[in-house]
Amino acid sequence: MGVQIAMAAAVVVILTSPGAVFAEERQITFSPKNHHLDNNDNFSSDGGFLCYDTREMFGPSIENSQSIEKIAIETSEETVLYAPPASVTGVQAAPGVAAASYSPVENKVAFIHGPFIEEIPERGYYAKPNRCGMEVVADGSGRCVWLDKRDVATARDTIPGAHRGGTHRHEYSLDGKRIGFTYDDWLLPQYDRTIGYMEKHPKAPEGTTHYFAILVPVVPKGMAKPGEIERALGDSWVGRHGLMRAFIGTVRTEDGAGYEESLFVVDIPPDVDITTADSGSATRFPSVPRGITIRRLTHTRAAGIVRGTVEGDRIAYYGTAADGTLQLFIIPSDGSDRDPSPAKRPVQATRFRDGAGPGLRWHPSGNTVFCISGNGVAATCVKPGPHFGKTVFLVPPDDGPERFALVCSPDGKRLAFNKAVPTFDARGNRIRTYNGKDCVQIFMVDFPDTEGDGVAD
Repeated sequence: MGVQIAMAAAVVVILTSPGAVFAEERQITFSPKNHHLDNNDNFSSDGGFLCYDTREMFGPSIENSQSIEKIAIETSEETVLYAPPASVTGVQAAPGVAAASYSPVENKVAFIHGPFIEEIPERGYYAKPNRCGMEVVADGSGRCVWLDKRDVATARDTIPGAHRGGTHRHEYSLDGKRIGFTYDDWLLPQYDRTIGYMEKHPKAPEGTTHYFAILVPVVPKGMAKPGEIERALGDSWVGRHGLMRAFIGTVRTEDGAGYEESLFVVDIPPDVDITTADSGSATRFPSVPRGITIRRLTHTRAAGIVRGTVEGDRIAYYGTAADGTLQLFIIPSDGSDRDPSPAKRPVQATRFRDGAGPGLRWHPSGNTVFCISGNGVAATCVKPGPHFGKTVFLVPPDDGPERFALVCSPDGKRLAFNKAVPTFDARGNRIRTYNGKDCVQIFMVDFPDTEGDGVAD
């Protein structure tokens, strides 16, 4: 496959102008509030709903989200899935409920949850290292459970299976058995953001459903040796079963003089015992479970939130092209830019004049990747063969309100994204956010996969 891709890259047809536009975008939310998708897995497993949060209506960032909600795509009916009993808004806010993701196997939604109002005297306000994961049944009943336990006690070891800070951007594996996330430590902030995973376990801390572990060995900021990772983020699952988690690692250069950002993969065996992870203490860093291994795939710049195929054979990421622009690259999940075989090395997939923008997503077929470029929604063929690299714009580039947070439905037939547009209440009054901006709404466009293989024809 890699050889075919490499050969095809030499004969690609790239549309640097808008090219063919297959479908018109359509607005599906209209209520006078924000509807943030946040680049998560927002589609329900049947593709009929989208979940979102309502951040930044009453104050900055996600700590001012007041609810987790869903919308029925066909009817535009909105349902509040979870709202805290009370909240504080503004620069210092709590609890903050945001960054929602649908389970691919159950009618449930995971999201971040900061401290309740009554906890503020002890815990403080919402902060990156002051939040947990919650899961709510997506039927409007409000039934919910805590996914993970936060324990910041200093007089004893951290409770096994608990964390000491905050988890964020919870992503279910496609089989629903594992949840990946980014993590920030409260007790020992000497190390930077990292990544972790959790899974249901009988030894999960009391009051929670899942056992927590980090995935990257801790190296304090400024202390890395050449090749060691000091920071990890931009992570996503590769494949169906939560066996690989790809991420961007900030790594000390080989000469020790600086840092670079590269693409890595953590391999998590199916039979790994998550309880072999050490949760640490106020004086001891947490450690990864036994059997976890890390592979480095690139030694040139890699950036953004990386994405893997459903089948787990390839990873897409942002890299720097020869002309200096940021473009999308594809690499086999068992590959390396230093592999002796060309079939295992990364291949540039896009050649946008202005570079590839945010929202990298795979079509479930593995034949197409999507992103935003020039404020247009683009589809690029990555199927081996003569069309590899061919790009069309489903929504043409323009200078209108920014499109962001691109997501793809499980069947690959629909793309959704955010855009801030004029929004009015029932009396016709124009509603704006706390800082005078238009409300963020959800828009959608169909993907015309006429051949059924995930390639725009």
